[in-house]
Amino acid sequence: APVATLTFAVKAAGNTTLTVAHQEINDAKLSYVEQLLVNLDCPSEAFTDLDTACWYHEYTDYVIAQGFMKGVGGDRFAPDASLTRGQLVTTLYRLAGEPEVKGKASFADVPEGQYFSKAVSWAESLGIVRGMTATTFAPAGKVTREQAATFLYRYVTEYLKREPVQGADLKAYTDGGTVQNYAKEAMGWGVAAGFFEGYGDQTLRPATALTRAQIAKLLTILDKNF
Repeated sequence: APVATLTFAVKAAGNTTLTVAHQEINDAKLSYVEQLLVNLDCPSEAFTDLDTACWYHEYTDYVIAQGFMKGVGGDRFAPDASLTRGQLVTTLYRLAGEPEVKGKASFADVPEGQYFSKAVSWAESLGIVRGMTATTFAPAGKVTREQAATFLYRYVTEYLKREPVQGADLKAYTDGGTVQNYAKEAMGWGVAAGFFEGYGDQTLRPATALTRAQIAKLLTILDKNF
């Protein structure tokens, strides 16, 4: 009969390999060591601020399990926090399998050694991202919905070399005309491809900042459908 049953809680972004050291009872001598792989049925449960009853649950489960997104520290995922440009490019880089990067980004505000450095360099070389100015990328800047649509569109067309579907008519939304020119084609594609939906008041809100939970949904759609 078992002496005891132990229940473990995996910490956010923790290692799911459990190392177990065996020894006989009342014997200080180590018998053997084995490693057990812990199967997480619900990766979101590793984060204290993720609600498994919320709309984003299946998406956070997916991106955490795939390694596309990680926590922000302290067992937190911060689903409602705004996503930064550096974070978004990093998730796309992980989605691509973190390919080898040669050289560094040309932007003055993307020095080497930052978590986003390789990702921005990779994305810039492929034309997935462009700067906010000729010399700056603004990695800490918040990502708007239209910016995210543009990054995803370029990832699919420039990196995956996929032919985009016919874009939706943005005039169907009361604020569709406010989409900036650089993002019109990408935003129309994003709506048609199922990445973006309008709000209940028939607005698209292209300038609204994207949350981490929302990008989890976009990454899930991107990885599964493309």
